[in-house]
Amino acid sequence: MARRRALRLSTRVTLFFATTALLGGIGLTVTTYLFARNSLLDQRTVAAEAAATDNAVGLNGFLGESPQQISDAVFEIDTDPKGWATLITNSGEESTNITSRVGFSVDDFPEQLVETVERGQSGRQYFTDQDGEPWLAVGLAMRGYDAAYLEAFPLDTTQRTLRLLATALVVGSILAALLATFFGWSTSRRLLRPLSRVADAAGNIAHGGLDTRLEEETDPDLNRLAGSFNEMADAVQERIEREQRFASDVSHELRSPITALTAAVEVLDARRDDLPDRSQQALDVVVSQVRRFDAMVIDLLELSRIDAGATDLNPEVIDLVDLCDRVSQRYGYGDLPIEVHRRARREALVDRVRFERILGNLLENATTHGGGPTRITIEPSPVKRSVLMAVEDEGPGVAASERNRIFERFARGSAARHRVGTGLGLALVSEHATALGGEAWVEDRPGGGARFVVRLPTEAA
Repeated sequence: MARRRALRLSTRVTLFFATTALLGGIGLTVTTYLFARNSLLDQRTVAAEAAATDNAVGLNGFLGESPQQISDAVFEIDTDPKGWATLITNSGEESTNITSRVGFSVDDFPEQLVETVERGQSGRQYFTDQDGEPWLAVGLAMRGYDAAYLEAFPLDTTQRTLRLLATALVVGSILAALLATFFGWSTSRRLLRPLSRVADAAGNIAHGGLDTRLEEETDPDLNRLAGSFNEMADAVQERIEREQRFASDVSHELRSPITALTAAVEVLDARRDDLPDRSQQALDVVVSQVRRFDAMVIDLLELSRIDAGATDLNPEVIDLVDLCDRVSQRYGYGDLPIEVHRRARREALVDRVRFERILGNLLENATTHGGGPTRITIEPSPVKRSVLMAVEDEGPGVAASERNRIFERFARGSAARHRVGTGLGLALVSEHATALGGEAWVEDRPGGGARFVVRLPTEAA
């Protein structure tokens, strides 16, 4: 099962600020809207009940008059311009309804409120008309004359005010969320900037910049982090330099006795015919091991010079095909085919000595572990301003799990553990390729075997 990719820390901080602001804005919007709605409706209800009571008191003085006078009084009621009022009077078993506006009647009021006031009780009720407009109906029982007064007050102004308020609150919440998102983004960048500097410094150290250090921070906590990192970098640099000096010193100290031992062994080898057969067999073992030891010391000295930066780099534009041919002949592979892809550049910007060491080591590696090189190819590179040079063999290949490790010092693949070699040749290839501004890797060869590929620059970066 593939591991789920986690969000970046800066993204999580930004989302935290945005989510917090959004949830807070929604909560504040809902709370403010409900409070404002209840407040406005309460104010409108109190004003409506007061207005309805005043109008009912005014009609109370006309209830003993003639029906025409009562009707005139109802039409003269000072209602809201959009509202209307209805007076219900009972005389015996008959009920009379008088409405202040033409086109409206008692049937336009909520049935439940009408029944309430007809029972002699007062009340109020919110309702909507057929057009969906909101209204407030107030009903008052006029017990002295067995009558009831109903008045309707429009709530469209209140509803419009609430809509504007809701829109303003929603827009404000969105703006607050956007502002919080920007603030979270900028805050996360500001907070993570010191960590980015630590990561950059660690990357520089990993790529060989052992003298990389962090500057002091104004914040005490961050300054402690910078100090601890610098102390760690000092310890790492000191240990690596000590190990490099040790390897260099050992290599130098071994060079003289190895030279003397090699000379002595060569003298014995020149007189091998004077020795018994068993002594000749022992001499063969000594000669091969001394030569291997000598090659190892030479490789260690070269690596120590690379680590110390004591080797010069003299890049020049060279013809890869011509140089590959000369190096192949020098190593005894004069008939080795060199194939150039039709879209590949023949020239590369490299140091001639380092390139010869790269190709020479790859040829020796193919000879020792791959049954001998089969061809050299010059191919186009997917990376701009570079070209690929590959050495192919027909050996057992390299397991996928070992393809990175074999370029380490003294590392050997499983197929080469019992073969002669110093274990430093591919490490030198990788070091020289990196110094030239390229890289080295191994991949499968179509049809079996391995392809050791080196990417080389074609022009200055």
